[in-house]
Amino acid sequence: MVTAPRPQPARPVGVVGAGIVGLAVARQLAESGTPVLVFEKETAVAQHQTGRNSGVVHAGIYYTPGSAKALMCRRGVEFLRAYCSDRGLPWDARGKLVVARDEAETTRLREIERRAIANGVPGVRWLDAAAIGELEPEVTGLAALFSPTTAIVDYPAITRSFADDVAAAGGQVLTGTAVSGVRHRGDDGVDVVTSGQTHRLSRLIVCAGLQSDLVARSAGDEAAPEIVPFRGEYLRLRPHARGRVRHLIYPVPDPAYPFLGVHVTPRVDGEVDLGPNAVLALAREGYRRRDVSLAQVSRLARSVAFRRLARQNWRAGVREMRGSLSRRAFLAEVRSYLPWLELADVVAAPAGVRAQAVDLDGSLVDDFRIHRIGAVTTVRNAPSPAATASMAIAEHIVADLTPPHATGR
Repeated sequence: MVTAPRPQPARPVGVVGAGIVGLAVARQLAESGTPVLVFEKETAVAQHQTGRNSGVVHAGIYYTPGSAKALMCRRGVEFLRAYCSDRGLPWDARGKLVVARDEAETTRLREIERRAIANGVPGVRWLDAAAIGELEPEVTGLAALFSPTTAIVDYPAITRSFADDVAAAGGQVLTGTAVSGVRHRGDDGVDVVTSGQTHRLSRLIVCAGLQSDLVARSAGDEAAPEIVPFRGEYLRLRPHARGRVRHLIYPVPDPAYPFLGVHVTPRVDGEVDLGPNAVLALAREGYRRRDVSLAQVSRLARSVAFRRLARQNWRAGVREMRGSLSRRAFLAEVRSYLPWLELADVVAAPAGVRAQAVDLDGSLVDDFRIHRIGAVTTVRNAPSPAATASMAIAEHIVADLTPPHATGR
């Protein structure tokens, strides 16, 4: 009698990074029955970009119609709202005003309105100065675009819930486990090396945020754009000033710079933050001005992409640095639409760091970039609204997984 060989258990899929995008991917895989290992160097999930942002669920008003950001943001909003409703997680649709302060910004605001309509953002409407005053009596502007469905949430809580889902479906989230190497095995998957252990995997998805280019290159993705970290600093309204603004208030963004400007953001815990600015950080996780990594400074000094970026954007960099060094200068930006704001109304708040991808020509990468080489998929650029779009990004990545011998694209 011939005994049939026992079927071998499927090798797991690995995910590098336990931020909201990485855990959204891991959750989707685990709940489809795929064994999953998540590698996270920190001792808890959501420690970097996920846990240090404004907590905004973007409605999709800014993004180029048809872009990955536009499509995944709109789809991600629906997924995220349903998830928060199902799990009893906070979802506060405060609404947002994008405020034009002069005629040039009013013209740019019309383009944002066109994009919002093209992207299918619900309920968007134009406000003149009088209508702004009816919604927000303490806000000054010539015109505004009102997005009533823009919401605020607790992204760390959502991410912890994703991690619980992964574990409940049989996956593992390995915190305190840094990836030190990645080795392709041709048609036989990929090995991931961590401290004292090698994990043989069928596929690997890199969602490493501030470390994404370094991990991608270790995995053989040499074309990955370089990550340049920008610290986003915040101030916080003191309790006596919180009630003077109800909605999220944003300026019209500068089209030459892929940041949304210093804005006012109520948070689900009742705090109200002002920020962020965008200043060069001298460490990948440089949350304070004194955080300096010699390795990162050396990378910047050697980087052709960074030198070109600096040459093209030095004026904006000087302006942002002025706001970083002077609280009065920081507030001057906000006072252009909140003229009542004084130094006594604010205190310092925790900063974040944005993983901004930069191409070789020095241009700031604006859209999401997701790339695959054989068994490895790398999320090479996932700035805002990646948290909003996280479940849609996960859907895209999981649907796009193909056998490891497939060629990169």
